[in-house]
Amino acid sequence: MSSEDQQIREIRVHPIENGTVIDHINAGQALNVLKILKIPSSSSRVVSVLINAPSVHGRKDVVKIEGRELNVEEVDKIALIAPNATINIIRDFEVSEKDIVHIHSQIEGVVRCINPNCISNSNEPVTSKFAVSSNGRRTILRCSYCERIISDDIGEHLL
Repeated sequence: MSSEDQQIREIRVHPIENGTVIDHINAGQALNVLKILKIPSSSSRVVSVLINAPSVHGRKDVVKIEGRELNVEEVDKIALIAPNATINIIRDFEVSEKDIVHIHSQIEGVVRCINPNCISNSNEPVTSKFAVSSNGRRTILRCSYCERIISDDIGEHLL
């Protein structure tokens, strides 16, 4: 195959001048990242999404958002579904900051308990609370009230 044929077959994602690149998202979680960021409803900016892209460690997703930097609450939520993600802040086409997400040992008011009978799901003024643990690829949440565990589809339970 000629280099010209190779170039035609390559998928190209253009660099961004300013914004955020979220890299090393667990494969299949990019759409949950978009949900956390309330995209597309909150944004008229250009967003690029790579799903199941080849990586040194298997497969990954990548999200690029032009003209927007993430806030701490958004990064904390992303960490729950993508514990190995990196957040790259782009300014003038260069990476000006690169951070690895961190998972907190406790979270409050971020996730809804899966137990419909949990007090945090009642009409009582109780904020959901979870103890958080991770083995690097998987995050495990344990409700502080009813002890119910959430380890699958955490993105579906985000508030």
